[in-house]
Amino acid sequence: MPWPGLLALAMAGFICILTEALPAGLLLEIGASLSVSESLVGQLVTVYAAGAVLAAIPLTAATQHLPRRQVLLASIAVFAVANTVTALSSAYGLTLAFRFFAGVAAGLLWSLLAGYAARMVPEAMRGRAIAVAMVGTPLALSLGIPAGTFVGGAIGWRACFGVMSVLTLILIIWVLAKIPAFPGQATDKRLSLIQVAKIPGVRAVLFVVAAFVLAHNILYTYIAPFLVDVGLGERIDLVLLVFGVAALAGIWVTGVLIDHLLRELTLVSTVLFGLAAAALVFWSDSEAVVYISIGVWGLAFGGAATLFQTAIAKTSGDAADLAQSMLVTAWNASIAGGGVIGGLLLDAFGVRAFAPALIALLIPTLLVVWAARRYGFAPASKAHRSSISRTGAA
Repeated sequence: MPWPGLLALAMAGFICILTEALPAGLLLEIGASLSVSESLVGQLVTVYAAGAVLAAIPLTAATQHLPRRQVLLASIAVFAVANTVTALSSAYGLTLAFRFFAGVAAGLLWSLLAGYAARMVPEAMRGRAIAVAMVGTPLALSLGIPAGTFVGGAIGWRACFGVMSVLTLILIIWVLAKIPAFPGQATDKRLSLIQVAKIPGVRAVLFVVAAFVLAHNILYTYIAPFLVDVGLGERIDLVLLVFGVAALAGIWVTGVLIDHLLRELTLVSTVLFGLAAAALVFWSDSEAVVYISIGVWGLAFGGAATLFQTAIAKTSGDAADLAQSMLVTAWNASIAGGGVIGGLLLDAFGVRAFAPALIALLIPTLLVVWAARRYGFAPASKAHRSSISRTGAA
């Protein structure tokens, strides 16, 4: 395993997530400094996500032919510039604009990471390599954002973003030293978006991503009113801690087993998520059942990103970067969709409608994973042969 290079990719993901979510933790300080409302500070997160959704597919498609390390470095450099501007700017509009550019870079970066990690190792180790490259995301969510919020409160939010710029410059040197350079795709091997979507298994993986992540975000976005309804409104921080610890365990299990059991892990994760939702339907009056269900949900969701990115990387072969950009778009669209659909359910039926909605999404998810045994979520013994046949067909 090329650990230094893979950990550099993980660091890139860590900085990406931290750049996206840190304004939420420093919301009061940023609002006071820029003389804007808390809701306007919240839009610093919104425009970042919008940039990722809008740019992932077209920017990845437009850069297919370029040397991959140059594209990776360019996306990382945007974070250094955007965080430096954020640290120095006193104009809300300027800060907002560069947050959008950072989101654009994030859309491109997320399209690169899994495919880059997969290219750095033999076929039999790709799942584990992607798991290592993706570990920056849960670490940023569980450790980085709380630590960044604490540091920002101690030394000031501007200094916090300045530290992130310094870390990004260090990362650029790390990438140059430890990540191999790969060429872009030759013209005769370059596929269009439609051609990638027609590769057997790609649409199955994208459907699973959209449905699974939508189910997750319907509940996660509105976890606070749900917990209030079941009598745990004063324990939101503890419940989220249970979810986070279980998610880290899920990531570890996935990283250990994914190269041999990708299909089985995806099926188990979907079933566990469904069982947790069912328990919340029938036994949400029990505090113990709620905690156990949240933990099972976290365990199921923890390795999901790695499972899906590995599945689409193996399925799409040489078109991995463009396929990953489609996954990034589906993932972020489902995050937004979870907020919208969850809000509609909350207003129309109340929080008790969330768990049935999750089950309604997870049943077809399970069926699609089960049916995609030849392409998309193939057993390990067939995955390599399927990849060769798809490459030949393409």
